[in-house]
Amino acid sequence: MTSRVAAAIDAAQAAGRGVFVGYLPVGYPDLRTSIEAAVTLAENGADILELGPPYSDPVMDGPVIQEAAQASLSAGFKVRDLFPAIREITERTGVPVLVMTYWNLVLQHGVDRFADDLAAAGGAGLITPDITPDAAAEWIAASERTGLDRVFLAAPTSTDERLDLIVRNSTGFIYTVSTMGTTGERAELDAAARTLVARLRAHGAGHCCVGIGVSTADHVADVLEYADGAIVGTALVRALRDGGLDGLAATARALAGGTALRAGRTSA
Repeated sequence: MTSRVAAAIDAAQAAGRGVFVGYLPVGYPDLRTSIEAAVTLAENGADILELGPPYSDPVMDGPVIQEAAQASLSAGFKVRDLFPAIREITERTGVPVLVMTYWNLVLQHGVDRFADDLAAAGGAGLITPDITPDAAAEWIAASERTGLDRVFLAAPTSTDERLDLIVRNSTGFIYTVSTMGTTGERAELDAAARTLVARLRAHGAGHCCVGIGVSTADHVADVLEYADGAIVGTALVRALRDGGLDGLAATARALAGGTALRAGRTSA
């Protein structure tokens, strides 16, 4: 099956742009508003939506996203709420929707059941930050059966053997993280991510999108000098928290302004 995520990246590149991948937590500040927020994000420049069901122990998330996840859980969000929300979002926009989730939520729901429910809701696939391809045989089988994308994470600390495994098992794009810890200076993040993307390309990676620490249109433009997409989370969640849907729309439009590819971009 054709990857809708890869197709969105290819379409943007054909138009002279990289992709802007926008993250929002589902259920924040409440379920209804989170659906409207996702649609708002798609209507204001996001090429791919990354939606995260809240988790009680979000080890990879920063304080703004952790705060939003806790608010969503406190408001009563359940995993079963995820699929009707995605269905409404995908009915209202053609932007591919990826779910970024900690693996325990998928296991609790049932891997095949989660895949079937996500596919039926119109979702495009999963980003799985805390499971590696060698431990994901059940998910790989379910995704191949349902046509869902598998987006695994690669980090600067990954060995060449690990990168090869990630490249062979990922579809859509590879989530390229500039650091597995707290974010540092922007120049340091760029150098680490640029090197990692080059290593992934050497292993045959098709599409690489960079996340962690990307928060302005200039950051987006910098990332797109060497990668296919820039992933933004915290800046969007903060905009929604502080400015509601209008604030989110304005921030999304500003970030999308950084997606035009510059001359001399490093090619894949």
